[in-house]
Amino acid sequence: MSYEGSASLVELPLRVGARTVGRLRRRLVRVSLPLAEAIAGAPARLPGLPTRADGYFIRGLPRDRAARLAAESGLRGHARQHYSRRFAALDGGFDAYLASFSAKTRSTLKRKLRRFAEEAGGAIDVRCFSGPLEVEEFHRQARIVSGLTYQERLLDAGLPAGALEEMRALARRDALRGWVLFLLGKPVAYLYAPAEGDTLIYAYLGYDPEHAALSPGTVLQFEAMRMLMAEGRFRWFDFTEGDGQHKRQFATGGIDSVDLLLLRPTAANLLTASALGGFDGAVARAKGLLARLGLQGVARAFRR
Repeated sequence: MSYEGSASLVELPLRVGARTVGRLRRRLVRVSLPLAEAIAGAPARLPGLPTRADGYFIRGLPRDRAARLAAESGLRGHARQHYSRRFAALDGGFDAYLASFSAKTRSTLKRKLRRFAEEAGGAIDVRCFSGPLEVEEFHRQARIVSGLTYQERLLDAGLPAGALEEMRALARRDALRGWVLFLLGKPVAYLYAPAEGDTLIYAYLGYDPEHAALSPGTVLQFEAMRMLMAEGRFRWFDFTEGDGQHKRQFATGGIDSVDLLLLRPTAANLLTASALGGFDGAVARAKGLLARLGLQGVARAFRR
């Protein structure tokens, strides 16, 4: 591309499972490959690299394109994370979507929906928020739930308290959807998805752990998918990185992907790449050893 990218200071966490044990920092140009381009097989193109930038951080890059992109860039490449980028097509109709699930999955979903409805007095109360006048109420209700989640209490990864202005800007472009699931008038789960073009991006999902037995996250995702397919505004739902059961359950496809770090070959950057490679390799070897010893429960703690 002919334009120059904007660089910012990016933290590169050193993680063991969900726990961050350290951080390295580099000034990088962030690049996110749109889902539609990844599905279509379009070549990844990079903006110009500012003089003072250390390199690029590219998210959602199909794994089979990483080596070529690194070679073409002339920079030092390091894959920070490998994952299946799960997604769901939204343009085939909800009945066809459900038909793509196994009979066991459909039965499980129906049971969870029925149980939640019984606890809720017979009906499932899910409210969708999208317009500029609605996002303040969504943010207020979602923040109530987010404050109860382990993501916020332990990982500082809940829905940001300062996200409202950005939400308003997105809502003015019809570029977000938010949902809240209520139980007897009380919010118990939320889902927030900003949009890029005709793709919604799975950004935050949280639920009140007090009601975990009712599978509120699953119930909310099911109803959100039903609403989206009835609306017909968006074509794709991008579940991004991670390969948990929730994403596998609701996805219709996946792309083998990496988050790729490309660094200028300076001494500081080479040291950074070496440290990242050594740490990530040690975590991978520990996971493999635990798996071979049959300690899968412990190995799950090392998932990135």
